[in-house]
Amino acid sequence: MKNYRYETLQVHAGQKPDPATGARAVPIYQTTAFVYPDSKTAAARFALQEGGQIYSRLTNPTWDVFEGRMAALEKGAAALATASGQAAVFYAVTNIARCGDHIVSAKFVYGGTYNLFSNSIKDMGIEVTFVNGSDPSAFEKAIKLNTKAIFFETMDNPNCSIVDIEAVSAIAHKHGIPVIADNTLTSYLLTPIELGADIVVHSASKFINGNSNSIGGVIIDSGKFDWAQNDKFPGLSKPNPSYHGAVFTEAAGNLAYIIKARTTLLRDTGACISPFNAFLLLQGVETLSLRMERHVSNSLKVVEFLNNHPQVEKVNHPSLARHPNHDLYKRYFPNGAGSVFTFDIKGDAAKANQFSEKLKLFSLVSDLADLKSLVIHPASTTHSQIDEKELLASGIKPNSIRLSIGIEHIDDIIEDLRQGLET
Repeated sequence: MKNYRYETLQVHAGQKPDPATGARAVPIYQTTAFVYPDSKTAAARFALQEGGQIYSRLTNPTWDVFEGRMAALEKGAAALATASGQAAVFYAVTNIARCGDHIVSAKFVYGGTYNLFSNSIKDMGIEVTFVNGSDPSAFEKAIKLNTKAIFFETMDNPNCSIVDIEAVSAIAHKHGIPVIADNTLTSYLLTPIELGADIVVHSASKFINGNSNSIGGVIIDSGKFDWAQNDKFPGLSKPNPSYHGAVFTEAAGNLAYIIKARTTLLRDTGACISPFNAFLLLQGVETLSLRMERHVSNSLKVVEFLNNHPQVEKVNHPSLARHPNHDLYKRYFPNGAGSVFTFDIKGDAAKANQFSEKLKLFSLVSDLADLKSLVIHPASTTHSQIDEKELLASGIKPNSIRLSIGIEHIDDIIEDLRQGLET
C-alpha cells in the first residue's frame, strides 16, 4: 500500500478483511494463546525463522493491524505496540542503552519523560545529558564515546519548542548514533523518518486515540539505521544471551531493532497492549487527519485571541513571529501545528488555578490531545516532579496554563476562555 496517501492508509493499512469470517472491521482477538499447526512451526516461530502468532504477550492479530498501520503512516519498516506511551519511550531507549551507557535528550520534554530520564533510567546506570533542543550544536557537544541515542520531541509538551530534525539527525548519524523522535503531539502533521529520524515513538493515548478511552503506545522502526556498523550496539550485532544467542542483525536484517524490542523487552517485562485497547486505537487512527485539521484550525484562532487579550502576559506558540522556533515552524509545519500549548496569565499560580476552575467548556484534567478542550496547571500537576529551577528552565512558570484545544465550535471555545479571563 506504499503508494497510497495518508488519508487512505489511515483506514486501510495493515488489514485485509478477516480471512475466517470476511469481517470488514478489525476483529478483537481477545485470546492469550494460539494453536500451532505442528511442532516444527512452533519451534520455527520461537527461533525467529518463521512469522506467526506465538502468545499475546508478544503478538496478537488485533495489534498486528495497529502496528502495520502505524508503520505505514510513519513511513517505517515495522512497529511495536506497547501498553502505554511511557512504556514505548522506555523500551525505545533501553533496547539499545544499558548500564554504563549514555543518551542525549532535549531538556524540553513531557514531565513524565523528564522524570524517567533523570531518575528511573539513571537508577539503571544509564546517564542522560539534557540540552537546549533549539540548538543543534548542543546535541553534538554532549555526545560521548558511550552515547547510544539522541532523543527529542518533535514539538514539546507543553511549550511547543521545535527541534531542527534534519540538522540533529545529520549530527547523530555522523557519530553513528540513532535518533529517537517522539511524534505524539504532531501526529499526521509531521513524518520524522522522512527528515532523518531512525525511531519514532507515540503516546497513542493522545491524538491517535483522540477519545481518552484507552492507554497505549507505539514504537516505529525506520529500518534504515545500520546497527552492525560498529560495536556500539552489541545487543543487536553480537550473540544475544537473552534470546538463545541470536544475532538480531543477522536473524532479522533491517528489522533487528524492533524484533529485539519485541522478543526481549516486551517478552521479559510484559508491557503489552490489550487487544481491546488496540482496537480502540484503530478507531481513532481512522479519523486522525480529519481531527488534526480541526484541532489546528481551532488552535490558531485561540492563539490569536489570547495573544491580544489584556489579561494574558504571553502566549507560547511557534506560529507567533516572536517565538524562537518560528522559522522552523514555517519550515516543518506548513499546515500548522500546536494544539497543545501554554500561555502565561497575568498574576500568580493562584490566578492561574482560579482561571482554570472558572472554565465551563474546558475540562480540568491532566490528559491532552482529546476531542474535547482541556486545561491544566502544569507546575502543580503534570510537571510537579520537576524542581522550581528546572521548571523555569523548561519555560514553565507558576502562572503558566496549558491548553489542549479540541474540535468544538471555535466560537464556543473562545467564549469560554473569554468568560474565564473576565471572571
